[in-house]
Amino acid sequence: MNGDSEIIRRIRQGDKQEFEKLFRSSYASLVRYAKTILRDHDTAEEVVQELFFRLWQDRGNLRIESSLNGYLFRSVHNRSLHFIEHQKVVDRHAGEIAASAEETVEPVTEAIYYNELQSKVATVLEKLPEKCRVIFRMSRFEGLKYYEIAVKLSVSLKTVESNMGKALKEFRKALAEQ
Repeated sequence: MNGDSEIIRRIRQGDKQEFEKLFRSSYASLVRYAKTILRDHDTAEEVVQELFFRLWQDRGNLRIESSLNGYLFRSVHNRSLHFIEHQKVVDRHAGEIAASAEETVEPVTEAIYYNELQSKVATVLEKLPEKCRVIFRMSRFEGLKYYEIAVKLSVSLKTVESNMGKALKEFRKALAEQ
C-alpha cells in the first residue's frame, strides 16, 4: 500500500514515466479481465484505454484509499458493466427507430403505389370510349352486376360484356407497359 501511495502521489503531480509504468504493468491483465465481462477484445481494450485516459486527465483529483490494483480492477469492472447497460439502451433505441421507420416507410410506400395506380386508372379511363367508361365505372366503382348495368343503360347484356372486355383489355395493356 505504501508503494501505491507513492505511485498515486507521483501520478497526481504529473509524472508521465510513473503513469506509463503503471499503464504497461496493468494494461494486459485489465484487458483480459474486461474481456471476461464484455466478451469482446476490442471493446475490452477500449474500456481500459478510456480508464487510463480519464485517470491521467483527472490525475490532480486522484484519491485512491484502497490498493491501486484493486481500484483499477474495480474501475474496469464498473466501466464494463456501464458499457453493457449503455449498449442495451443503444440497441433498444435502434430497434425502436427501425420499427418506427418500417411503420412509416410501409404506409408511405403503399400510398405512393396507390397514388400511381389511381393515376394510371384515371389515364386509362380517359382514353376509353364514353359508353365503355360508363359501363366500367358502374361495374367496378359502383359494384353493379352486368345485368343491372344493362337494365340501367337500356342495353343488352352482350353490350355490357363486350365493353367490359374492351376496358379490361386496355387496363391489362397499360399495366403491362409499366
